[in-house]
Amino acid sequence: MVTSEYAMGIIATVAFAGLLFKVVTSGPVKGALQAVVAGALDAEF
Repeated sequence: MVTSEYAMGIIATVAFAGLLFKVVTSGPVKGALQAVVAGALDAEF
């Protein structure tokens, strides 16, 4: 019983990671992340 619960947890985790990857690599989110990184690299210290 415990092994099947671990398997279901792993499947759910992989599915969530896949969904998160799709969201992060989508056009608007990817552009926003690139803008944040570019702004950080252009900052004066």
